[in-house]
Amino acid sequence: MTLRLAMVTADTTDPTTLATWWAEQLGAKVTDDHGGTFAMVRGGGLPVVLAFQQVDAVTPGKNRLHLDLMSPDVEAEVERLLSAGASLVGRRGDESFAWVTLADPDGNEFCVAPGQ
Repeated sequence: MTLRLAMVTADTTDPTTLATWWAEQLGAKVTDDHGGTFAMVRGGGLPVVLAFQQVDAVTPGKNRLHLDLMSPDVEAEVERLLSAGASLVGRRGDESFAWVTLADPDGNEFCVAPGQ
């Protein structure tokens, strides 16, 4: 097999702003912004590049692909992300496994679950 996952890309009307928000949340850096049309985030704890590409209008409705993030202290991370501009979508799961679904400032959903 010669394929490998290199990048996860999200559509946005403002790539640099959204890339900067994600870089701040993940302890990473915006490494390229290509004049504001395509921004890449690298480093921190990211195993791949996060990219944000400019589109005229984002697709309405629930996103079909999302990030699952893990933290040993889910509640502390959720509070930090909410303070940074994320919004709460819902608390999910049950007593055997629970996670929190949030949305970034552009409305892209992502989850925070317990783990290392």
